[in-house]
Amino acid sequence: MGGVWLTAVLMLAFSSAVRSCPPSDLEALLAFKSALRDPDDGVLNSWTGTDCCRRWYGVSCDRNSGSVAEISLRAGPVYSTFEKPFRPQHMSGYISPEICKLSGLSSLIITDWKGISGEIPRCITSLSFLSIIDLSGNRIAGSLPPDMGSLGHLSLLSAADNLIGGEIPVSLTRLSGLMHLDLRNNKISGPIPQKLGRLQMLSRVLLSGNLISGPIPGSLCHIYRLVDLDLSNNHLSGPIPEALGRMAVLATLKLDRNRLSGSIPGTLLGSGISELNLSHNMLEGNIPDTFRGSCYFTLLDLSYNYLKGPLPASISSSSYIGYFDVSHNHLCGPIPITYSTTHPSSFSYNDCLCGKPLKPC
Repeated sequence: MGGVWLTAVLMLAFSSAVRSCPPSDLEALLAFKSALRDPDDGVLNSWTGTDCCRRWYGVSCDRNSGSVAEISLRAGPVYSTFEKPFRPQHMSGYISPEICKLSGLSSLIITDWKGISGEIPRCITSLSFLSIIDLSGNRIAGSLPPDMGSLGHLSLLSAADNLIGGEIPVSLTRLSGLMHLDLRNNKISGPIPQKLGRLQMLSRVLLSGNLISGPIPGSLCHIYRLVDLDLSNNHLSGPIPEALGRMAVLATLKLDRNRLSGSIPGTLLGSGISELNLSHNMLEGNIPDTFRGSCYFTLLDLSYNYLKGPLPASISSSSYIGYFDVSHNHLCGPIPITYSTTHPSSFSYNDCLCGKPLKPC
C-alpha cells in the first residue's frame, strides 16, 4: 500500500513539474511585465508567484513542453465565472525584447491598449513558432522588422491603428501561410511589394490609411482566396488592374481616396464584388455598360472622379444596388427610372444628369 502511495505522490509531483512555468520563461515574462505600466487594478496584477502557467491572465502554456505558448492581452471587458468582472482601460510602456526569450511562443496578442509605444522588437523574428502577431490599437512606432519573412508559420499579422512607418518588408512575400494581413491606419510608405501575390493563402489584405504609393501590383489578382482588399486612403497611382474583376471570391474592393487614373475596368461592374468603392480618384471615361443580373452591390461608390457620358443602361439589370453614389463627376443624360427614389445627393454635381430625383429632362 505504501508503494502505491509513493508512486502516486511521485506522479503528482512529476505532473506538477510539467505544468509549472520553466524558470527561463518566468524570468522573460517578469522582464516583459516590468516594461509595462498597468493600473493598480490592472490585468498584470495576476502575474504573481512562480508558476506563470496557472492563473496568470493572458498566459497559456503548451501541455506537453510546459513552455509559454501564448500571450493574449486584449483591452476591453473581461468576464470571470468566479471573480467580479473588471474592465481594463489603459496600459502603457513598451514591448520588451526579453519577450524573444520565450522560444515556444506561438501567439502574441497585445491589442487596443492605446498607450503602449516603443517599437516592435527586431528579435521577434527569431520566434520560429509564431503563427499569430496582433499588436493593433496601440502607439507602436518604428518600422516592421525587415526579416518578418523568416516567421515561416505566421498566419496572421496585424499591426493596425499604430504609428508604424517605413515600408512593407519585401520579406513578407515569403510567408506562404499568411492568411490575414492588416496594417491599416499607420504611416507606412513606399510601394506594395510586387510579389505579394505569391501568398496564395491570403484572404484579407487591409492596408488603408497609410502613405503607400506606386501602382497596384498585378500579382494581387492571382491570390485565388482573396475576399477583402482595402487599399483606400493612400497615395496609389496608375490604372486599376482589369484582372481584379475576374477574381473568384473577391467581395470587398476599396480603392477610394487615392490617385488612381485611367478608366474603370468593365470587369469590376460585372463581377461578384458586393462592396466597390472607387471614389475620390482621378478616373475618367464612361462608366462601363457591363452590369449583369447577377450583380449585387451593397455599396457602389464612383463619386468624386472625372467620369463622363450617360449612366449605362445595363445598370438597371443589376439584382441589387444598395448605397449608390456617382456625384461630383461629369455625367450627362437621363437617370434610369429604377433610381427615381434614390436621394438626389447620389447624382448631384454632374454636368447634365436629369430625371427623378433631379430636375426633369
